[in-house]
Amino acid sequence: MKSITIKGSERESVGKVSTKALRNAGMVPCVLYGGEQPVHFAAEAKAFKNLVYTPNVHTVVIELEGKTFEAVLQDLQFDPVSDKILHIDFYQLHADKEITMEVPVKVVGSAKGVLAGGVLRLNQRKLKVKALPANLPDFVEANVTELEMGNKLYITKLETPNFKLLHPDNTVIAQVRISRAAMKAAQEAAKAEKSAAKGKKK
Repeated sequence: MKSITIKGSERESVGKVSTKALRNAGMVPCVLYGGEQPVHFAAEAKAFKNLVYTPNVHTVVIELEGKTFEAVLQDLQFDPVSDKILHIDFYQLHADKEITMEVPVKVVGSAKGVLAGGVLRLNQRKLKVKALPANLPDFVEANVTELEMGNKLYITKLETPNFKLLHPDNTVIAQVRISRAAMKAAQEAAKAEKSAAKGKKK
């Protein structure tokens, strides 16, 4: 999985007054969990742009005055009015401990059913995976090439070489549905066939 580096500084004071002062200065207060004790730090709001405002997922390297931590984003809070980031929680990664996180689904291939006039519907845009940090995927690949009209791609058909998917086996990832135009054409063809059959009876 790709990584983003966030440079910040540890916070000595974590009260409301200092937190407000940080935000006024364009900084985001953060907490790193998962170690021996929580680490409170702050970093510039613009440093999180490529981490927060993207459909992609990343691990994070947090650099704090000579100390380095590898982590993942665990939780974040936005201001309901200004939409600015108020607070971020990170969770520290350990090479020998599995981590759970959501990653996007990447569709590959052209479904046979779509080429025949159907419409591809993606039922799951993100999937929850569990893996060691070194095996976390950037995305889960969903090959839809063999999907015919009306077919569904189940989670059991996905390749998961070094990670586990934390979803039931009957989870539908994608499906090909008949388009409205194709449905209308089929209905009109059926009506025409019915009329022709009635005409022959007469």
